[in-house]
Amino acid sequence: MSDMLELSAETRDRVGKGASRSLRREGRVPAVIYGNKEEPKGIHVSERELHKLLMTGHFFNSVVMINGERTLPKDVAFDPVSDRPVHVDFLRISEHAKVHVEVPIIFDEAGSPGIKRGGVLNIVRHELELVVDAANIPDEVKISLAGLDVGDSLHISAVKLPEGATPAITDRDFTIATIVAPSSLKSEEGDNETAAEG
Repeated sequence: MSDMLELSAETRDRVGKGASRSLRREGRVPAVIYGNKEEPKGIHVSERELHKLLMTGHFFNSVVMINGERTLPKDVAFDPVSDRPVHVDFLRISEHAKVHVEVPIIFDEAGSPGIKRGGVLNIVRHELELVVDAANIPDEVKISLAGLDVGDSLHISAVKLPEGATPAITDRDFTIATIVAPSSLKSEEGDNETAAEG
């Protein structure tokens, strides 16, 4: 389960481009906390602290406590030139709220005859969109490829999700990965077909 992250913030009393620019010059990043039937609140956070949290690799699927308020990061805008964060949106949530998160997938290739024979794993989705309890956000979803051969596809219906998690996409049985023949195997088959035709 993702750790709970902490971020201290100060209330923003002025809004607008000029105020935001002066905050950024002081190493602060303007942000807003919204949702949970409460008024949006303008805040600013330390760019250094924010950068540290962004580097954890699981910022967007972690609960971030901001001055005692439970939030989920929703968006970070970056400067197109310097790539520094210029604004952050946080969604205010209750402790056991159902939240929509994207969780990284780890593939376990052991037991896949297709991979053993030299098949190549073609990953369609690197992350799963899940709806989970905010207190139980998984760090990752481990998916076994056992039994999959060249030409087989892995769909969401075949994945054992963490307890209490459901896929956010419910209208179709989407593909997560396929096992394809390596190009050397394909060209050998092509050569054989050409020889048979000649």
